[in-house]
Formats: sequence, C-alpha cells, structure tokens
Amino acid sequence: MLKRMNRERDYMKIKGRYKSLIIILMLVLVIFFSFMIIRGNKSESQSYNILSAGAAHTAVLLKDGTTAMLGDEGVPQDGIENWSNIVAVSSGSAHTIGLTNDGMVVSAGDNLYRQTDIDNWNDIAAVSAGAYFTLGLKHDGTVIATGDNYYNQLNVGDWSGIIYVSAGSLNSIGVKKDGTVVAAGDNSRGQMNIEDWNNIEKVASGANHTVGLKSDGSVVAIGDNSYGQLDVDDWMDVIEISAGVGITIGLKADGTVIATGDNYAGQINLEEWTNIVAVSAGCGYTVGIKSDGTAIEAGKDITIEKDIPHVKNAGVPQN
Repeated sequence: MLKRMNRERDYMKIKGRYKSLIIILMLVLVIFFSFMIIRGNKSESQSYNILSAGAAHTAVLLKDGTTAMLGDEGVPQDGIENWSNIVAVSSGSAHTIGLTNDGMVVSAGDNLYRQTDIDNWNDIAAVSAGAYFTLGLKHDGTVIATGDNYYNQLNVGDWSGIIYVSAGSLNSIGVKKDGTVVAAGDNSRGQMNIEDWNNIEKVASGANHTVGLKSDGSVVAIGDNSYGQLDVDDWMDVIEISAGVGITIGLKADGTVIATGDNYAGQINLEEWTNIVAVSAGCGYTVGIKSDGTAIEAGKDITIEKDIPHVKNAGVPQN
C-alpha cells in the first residue's frame, strides 16, 4: 500500500512538472508569436501615413478610409472625393497618392512626368510622393517608381530588403531591414551622404536635406544647412520626423513637437502644440493632427488655414 501511495505521489509530481512545462512553453510561444506580429507590423507601419503636406496642399486620411484635402483646390485633389478604403496618403508638388487596404494605389493631380501612372501597381505596402515622382514599397521589400527621373531618383530597381521609403524633391531614400540607408537622386548638397548611417527606422527627404530617425529616438540629418535645418543633434524621444523646404520637424513621444530651420512665415512656431499624433512639413507651412482627429497649422498658407477647421475625424481607418 505504501509503495502504491509513493508511486501515485511521484506520478502526481511528474504530472505537475509536465503541466508547468506545458504552461511555460505556451507562454513562450505566445510571446514569440506576439513579437513576430509586432515585428511584421513594424515593417509596414509606414502604411498608416495619415498626413502629408505638399507644395501648396495637404492630404489627410480620415478614420472612415476616405480623404480630405487642405489648401490648393485645383489639380492635386481632382477625384479624391471618390476614394475609399484608403490606409495611407502622400502629397507631391501637384499630385496626391493614396494606398488602398488591398495594396492597390490611386492617384490624383498633375501627370506631366507620368508621376501618377500607378494603375497597374499592386501588392504595395507603402507609398511616397516626391516633387514630380512617386515611390511604391512592395510587401517583398522591393521598390518601384514612376515620374521624373532627371536626377536618377527613380533608380531603385535593385533595392531589396527595404522597410521604409521617402521621396523628396529630387531624391529617393530607403531604409533597409538592418537599419542602414540607401539613396538615389541629386547629391549636390550632400543629402545622399548616408553611407555610415545605422540603426535607422524612418527617413524623411526634404528639398535639399535628409533626416533619419534612429531606433533610440535620436535624429540625424545631412545635406543643406542654410537655415539650420540639420541642427537636430540634441533631439531625443522622437517618434516621427518630417522634412520640408528648409525645415525639419520632430514629433515627440509626449505629443509635443520640435522644429528647426527656416521660420520666415512662422512655420516652426510649434512650441505650444500638444496632443499631436501626426505632423508634416510643407513649403512654408507645417500641419499637425491632434489626438481628437482635428488639424492644426502654422505658417503662410492661407488656403490651408481656411480648411483646417473642417478636419474633424482624421486618423488611422477603423477597419
């Protein structure tokens, strides 16, 4: 009897250990798959670009998957009232690009340089509109492009392993999975001297300068510094960046905004901005989206300022 009781007790101990091991294994698997999901989403986080300032117009993504346009009431917004199921927007000088939730791309505006010839694009994870060209980041990490190629800014056909793209005035910039950066286009101001950059998560290409956001929340910048737009060495806790014409903008984790560069129109007077979830620098103006879905603006563009009060529901689509 005693031996039997001992055997049963030993059996219960072993059974208990197995249960503990199974529970631990399940927890490890949950953590692993959660990490993989987060990692996968991180590589496509650019898709949810809810705000993009162009030369004289700004595209805003609304929570219902439609878009709003601030500013220029001409060519850049022709037809966008019919867009739906949009998950990202991007503005060029006179054209606007939208990414749909099925990986297709829509466009509106000027097509002088074929910058809106995107009808056959598919399997796209992110888009970025430059001055007169457009970049598309595919889910497989390759990049396609269309539009003006005077400075070879479309020479991205051999790029691979890309997780983030930014089209500037005359440049294409891409972030690779390993945190390094590649570039194509004009380098007259040294804006493509990014060979030694590392641990980069996001980039922003401006008129003649390039900005990089590092994984530790610090920021680096290269190129033209005529207005102090590269003076970002002491920036910390930054989660988003934007490069405009002569200015650099950073969104901090606490919802405040920092800025440097040309301020001739008050476009970097952003000290009082709070509760900001998205920011974009244009040509002489800056636009932000607040956590309540409304928009805010600083700078010279009267037409954009006029449209600001009409934005009520900006944000990532709820689908």
